[in-house]
Amino acid sequence: MSKDSIDQNRRVLLTGMAKTAALSSAALASASIASVTTSKSVKLKGNVNHSVSRWTYGDLSIDELCQVVKTLGFNAIDLVGPSDWHTLKRYGVDSSMCNGAELNLEDGFIHPEFHYQLVARYLAHIDLVADAGYTNLICFSGNARGLSKQQGLRNAVAGLQRILPHAQKRGVTIFMELFNSKIDHPDYMADTSAWGVELCQALNSPNFSLLYDIYHMQISEGDLIRTITDNHQYFGHYHTAGVPGRNEIGDTQEIYYPAVVDAIKATGFNGYVAQEFVPTHATQEGRIASLAQAVQICDR
Repeated sequence: MSKDSIDQNRRVLLTGMAKTAALSSAALASASIASVTTSKSVKLKGNVNHSVSRWTYGDLSIDELCQVVKTLGFNAIDLVGPSDWHTLKRYGVDSSMCNGAELNLEDGFIHPEFHYQLVARYLAHIDLVADAGYTNLICFSGNARGLSKQQGLRNAVAGLQRILPHAQKRGVTIFMELFNSKIDHPDYMADTSAWGVELCQALNSPNFSLLYDIYHMQISEGDLIRTITDNHQYFGHYHTAGVPGRNEIGDTQEIYYPAVVDAIKATGFNGYVAQEFVPTHATQEGRIASLAQAVQICDR
């Protein structure tokens, strides 16, 4: 057999193996979904808009994750970029928090040296989001790198003011996410709700809001229910995860999510509560079951 024939046979074999692996993964996901939903009826109350962050279920394809959320009774996935929006639309699933305009988590709007790039990227991405029929786009403060809180605030205002008129024109809201700087994101500027609220007040725009990450803010400052109640007008989106560990939100961690979600609901909130915990189960069936349980915990 010639070398060309051997190479051709190898390509055919590898292609066949790849297709078989993909089919096996899809079959496994379908079996996992079916197992979870047949073993426990999923019925949501309709008072909370549920979502799940894409990256936490990276073992599933975007098609598979769309099937999961539809089967579990909700219709949204967080942190999805333009390349996957066509798949979401095929399933009737909302891109509840779009991403892809940011440079990264550390080089954000508090640094003037990145404003030129960020403004260009966000102006273009705002159009992509609006043209796709979505409304929410994430942004980040970036790391302090020696900047004071007040200087960082002034810099962020200057940069964000350059994109918010276009966001308002296109009906898109820019959300800055609050992170903890104690454990997960050392030196991140927007690490307290107070700093984020001050930024909202300085911008005074209906098209700028905060993504209040419950996990991060429990680590940074605690006092979750009081903070949400007193500042709910500045919080347009919520993320969940268990503390400590960023895993499932059940009774093995310290946040009592039913009370927190009740407080959110009491404010009249009609945005999304997105699950962003990292599932610990070794099996795909177990990870999907964790998501089903988390959604039911937050379905108030």
